[in-house]
Amino acid sequence: MTSLFDTHAHLDFSRFDQDREEVISRARAEGVKYITTIGSGGGIGSMESAISLAEKYENIWATAGVHPHDARHMDDETLRKIETLAGRDKVVAIGEIGLDYAKEYSPKKVQIKRFREQLALARQLDMPVVVHDREAHDDIMDIFLKDGAGPQGSIMHCYSGTADLARKFIEMGFFMSFPGVLTFKNAHALHETARKIPLEKMLIETDCPFLAPHPHRGKRNEPAYVKLVAEKIAELTGVPFSEVARKTTENAFTAYRLSMPGTASD
Repeated sequence: MTSLFDTHAHLDFSRFDQDREEVISRARAEGVKYITTIGSGGGIGSMESAISLAEKYENIWATAGVHPHDARHMDDETLRKIETLAGRDKVVAIGEIGLDYAKEYSPKKVQIKRFREQLALARQLDMPVVVHDREAHDDIMDIFLKDGAGPQGSIMHCYSGTADLARKFIEMGFFMSFPGVLTFKNAHALHETARKIPLEKMLIETDCPFLAPHPHRGKRNEPAYVKLVAEKIAELTGVPFSEVARKTTENAFTAYRLSMPGTASD
């Protein structure tokens, strides 16, 4: 069976409290052997719970960072805590960090300040970043141009922009991660982006429990469904599913600087 890597999940969220073990088992049954659970929702507690979860499973890793929604709750002590957590063995990136202007739960100026601080920490630690960019393309790019982008292997999570913008991020060393939205019939612009960027720079993700792919749209998402994203990439690009699975898994190991197993297939 070809192995898949869900590069962005939120397995510590309460929506998995009743059946987390079964969710992980279902993922394995669908060939989703590797998962990164993102420690950014709700502050330090979520980071620690995500890391603790990763430490229980050989093929699950975690990140540490403050989501832009929570930037207003972040202070200098939080940044020091992220630095400490980043030293844990199963922590592979700083994230998810970035800007979200769609809902603006935190003021834009605060989001920008905390994003730049965490980006600087990632560069200091030489760790990849997982970037959340929602309706903030211009400011994200401006920060990268002024401050420098994330270290090589960094990830633009849940990518929703154009192919031209994707190419600019790729030139800065980023991987582009596609979520379940790619499977939606009306996601024409995203379909075009997937057709135009190289498979060598693609990752797949669920962002579960959010953004379930078709035909599960509107329901709780889970890592098993990342297979549907890989199948959609294969359909859009004409590349065999087995090659999409192999390459996106290889890309994920490169992005997160993990040692690749002897083969991407079981």
